Amino acid sequence: MEYKILNFSITMPFGDTENTVFPTLLLDKQNIILVDCGFIGAFPILEQELRRHGVSAEQITGLVLTHHDHDHMGAAAVLKRINPNIKIYASALEAPFISAKEKPLRLRQAEEMQKILPPEQQDFGKVFCDMLRRVEPVEVDTFLRDGDRMDWCGGCSILATPGHTPGHISLLMEKDSIIITGDAIALEDGKPVIANPQFTLDIERATESLEKLLPLNARAYYCYHGGPYVLTAQ
Repeated sequence: MEYKILNFSITMPFGDTENTVFPTLLLDKQNIILVDCGFIGAFPILEQELRRHGVSAEQITGLVLTHHDHDHMGAAAVLKRINPNIKIYASALEAPFISAKEKPLRLRQAEEMQKILPPEQQDFGKVFCDMLRRVEPVEVDTFLRDGDRMDWCGGCSILATPGHTPGHISLLMEKDSIIITGDAIALEDGKPVIANPQFTLDIERATESLEKLLPLNARAYYCYHGGPYVLTAQ
């Protein structure tokens, strides 16, 4: 096969619960592209999953960050240290927060919410804010814009899907009719929904982005939260 599009899972504890996310790996003859990379501290699990698919961290040519949330870029700085040649891709709107040239919007939001949390939630809020402060920044090498077309896996179109964060992007894998949604769509009880609406920075734009992706009738939607949403009728 000329290329592969692989969706895999990373599971880590968070407080008293476990959280699972689903990065995607794009492999062709010239490129090994990872789309999002998991939580802070997730690199050993990420590395194990990569090896399971016959890939080492040092072989990855590019990392696409759909946006700057901790569960999407938490392992990016470690990956960059191990593989200095990796190219980091993101939208221009997300880049200042990924590089920490500007205070991440998610941290700003969490700090504002902390001020109004009820007493029984204060401890959790503090832990969450502290975790966001520990996200290591990375520099973005290449900006991805709406409508850009990359040559990955037979053709990949970049789709602007703002709302969850202002510069959020999704990827359309053209030959396979797969959309890698990031947090533009999550899967809950087998249904596509807005990811974490309580943390979505602009719910109206997030709704528009979801409504932009679903009518494309892709064969599958690879949701970072919830896993693949595969449409049986095409």
